[in-house]
Amino acid sequence: MQRKIRFGIIGCGRIGSRHAERISQNPQAELVVLCDNKQARIDELKNKYKVDSYLNYHDLLKRNDIDVVSICTPNGLHSEMSIKTANAGKHILCEKPMTIRVDDGRKMIDAAEKNNVNLFVVKQNRYNPPVAMVKEIIDNGIIGKIYMLIVNVFWNRGADYYEESDWKGRLELDGGTLYTQVSHFIDLMLWYGGDFTNVEVLGKRNKYNIDFEDNGIVLAEFVSGAIGSVNYTVCAEQENMEGSITVIAENGTVKIGGQYLNTLEYERIKDYKIPGLEPSRPANDYGKYRGSMSNHDKVIQNVIDVLQNNGEQHVTAFEALKTVEFIEQCYKKMKV
Repeated sequence: MQRKIRFGIIGCGRIGSRHAERISQNPQAELVVLCDNKQARIDELKNKYKVDSYLNYHDLLKRNDIDVVSICTPNGLHSEMSIKTANAGKHILCEKPMTIRVDDGRKMIDAAEKNNVNLFVVKQNRYNPPVAMVKEIIDNGIIGKIYMLIVNVFWNRGADYYEESDWKGRLELDGGTLYTQVSHFIDLMLWYGGDFTNVEVLGKRNKYNIDFEDNGIVLAEFVSGAIGSVNYTVCAEQENMEGSITVIAENGTVKIGGQYLNTLEYERIKDYKIPGLEPSRPANDYGKYRGSMSNHDKVIQNVIDVLQNNGEQHVTAFEALKTVEFIEQCYKKMKV
């Protein structure tokens, strides 16, 4: 019998709590230690899971009984913490976005390769049943050449979302709305459409006292000849309205929608009908707002399969970096 894969978590906020829950529920995994710079956050999880804890993540990295470290801290800290984790000889499970600077992402990949560890990046929406099925019909050529990809992210993040946080809405730690709210959707657009060649963008800060845009429109060109658009906001009234991706292609049109990419809203494919799909998981519920789908159990299982059974990473670090490259290009051209 193989021993359990042992996890440590850096960052005990909302998403760190999600990691702790999913790790503890997996019989092949063991939660060993927690770290956060706020003692109250540590105490809440420590009392629940009965594990060790630290206020300084360097102390966590000195441990010899950890295989994987989940990085669940603000976006702007991901690269430094991931590199130090790799240098400590531990595998990395980094929350999205991988980083907010392309150069830092390359350094993360280099550090993982140099230290012979895996760099996993969380992209849990790829596991949504309609998302995975549409990828399958694209890869199998059923839908034919893609002409157009349209992403809509019409979400709500109230003023208190930013006011109650010491990093959300702040450029150096958050990076921007494309990184924090939209990166999952851009990942899927690139997963479906392949490499991009150019982006054009408009962004406006209309409602919130933050360092960057709260509304934006992106136009993209792909190597394949397809074109794409990303229309996004965090100013939808009271609640998330829509999170969707539409594929218009040679042999068909499909739209995955709902609030969280959880519903196959439309399909018209030549000589093909998408088979019945298993129900999607509920969205991550963070109290005052809801986020992307709750598939972290599958993310954790993929880490275990790679480490124990020589499985394949569901998301490669190079794929995750491609999303960062796309967003960085957008922000280089955006004037807010």
